[in-house]
Amino acid sequence: MEALFSITTGVLAACGLFLALRGRTFPVVVGLTLLSYAVNLFLFSMGGLTTGGAAVIGDKGGDYADPLPQALVLTAIVIGFAMTAFSVILAMRARGDLGSDHVNGNRLDEPREERT
Repeated sequence: MEALFSITTGVLAACGLFLALRGRTFPVVVGLTLLSYAVNLFLFSMGGLTTGGAAVIGDKGGDYADPLPQALVLTAIVIGFAMTAFSVILAMRARGDLGSDHVNGNRLDEPREERT
């Protein structure tokens, strides 16, 4: 189970980093979302993967699931969703104002500066 979490976290982080380095806004937003998913899996796995444990500590003690990583991941999901929605709206506004969805912010009608 730990190997599956590790491989999935690595693949999500690699794909997210690749997309975050693209030149258009939509792949950047998707890449940042994938990176946040990778961080959520990392936080969840750092809490210890307990299978078959009780959600709440009972009278018997024994093996139980730690609720702190679950609460942190739930909070990160909500904040990540809000930031993704804000980024999409910001990208749409930049596309409408500039006429281009490149992350460097150049307008389509502006000439590029030549390097000498």
